[in-house]
Amino acid sequence: MSALDTPRVLALEAAYNFRDLGGYGTTDGRVTRWRTVFRSDGLHRLTAADLGVMQDIDLRTVIDLRTACELVERGRFPLDAHPVGYHHVSLMDVIWDPGQAPAETSGAPVADFLLQRYIEMIDGAGARIGDIFAILADLDALPAVFHCAAGKDRTGILAALLLSSLGVADDDVVADYALTGEAVPRMLAAWKDAAAARPATDAEVAATPTPAAFLAAEPDAMAALLMLIREVHGSTRDYVRTLGVSDAMLADLEAVLLEPQA
Repeated sequence: MSALDTPRVLALEAAYNFRDLGGYGTTDGRVTRWRTVFRSDGLHRLTAADLGVMQDIDLRTVIDLRTACELVERGRFPLDAHPVGYHHVSLMDVIWDPGQAPAETSGAPVADFLLQRYIEMIDGAGARIGDIFAILADLDALPAVFHCAAGKDRTGILAALLLSSLGVADDDVVADYALTGEAVPRMLAAWKDAAAARPATDAEVAATPTPAAFLAAEPDAMAALLMLIREVHGSTRDYVRTLGVSDAMLADLEAVLLEPQA
């Protein structure tokens, strides 16, 4: 299958942001492999048809980045229906407080809000990010997918660090992050339908709507994060080395995730 007929977004019935990280060129002239590593929103609702897609791509590993509370409230990937290596590696101990979000009428830049949350996330979950790199460096674990709730922030940071450390240019890393914006309308509609189907007394129905900033995929936020990492550490590769990612592991990642440019 060539890059030209390989869709980046996989159409699923009950996940709305499931994407392939293949096809991105690197600075040394290679390209990330298609159908090897994927990123996604929540995978706990997958239908029988969706599980057929998981079989088609021979999915072997799921890395769940959500909090323990989210797993209890929403469930996990359906391991009974499609057995995989399942890893729960939360990148946040608690989800963001809606009270932190800038009001839509405040004029505060959403990108600044997101950047601060992203800095907090990588500061608090550095070692866990290193652990995930180790999982993805194992050929037997691939194809693999990592995911959070919306597939935007936790998933976006991990995808950005992985792609950038492999030599993908910032513009492509940021563009990949921003693609979530195309999935948000369908995601919101599905969440609304699910809430409406629950009893009116359900706490989730009565809850405050998700702040707009929580659903924004602002390219400037990811671009600024990559720039900050480079200013402090010199490069993304040097940064992930501080997280326990060895040169041998980086070589293994290149071996399993990169291939020559066609």
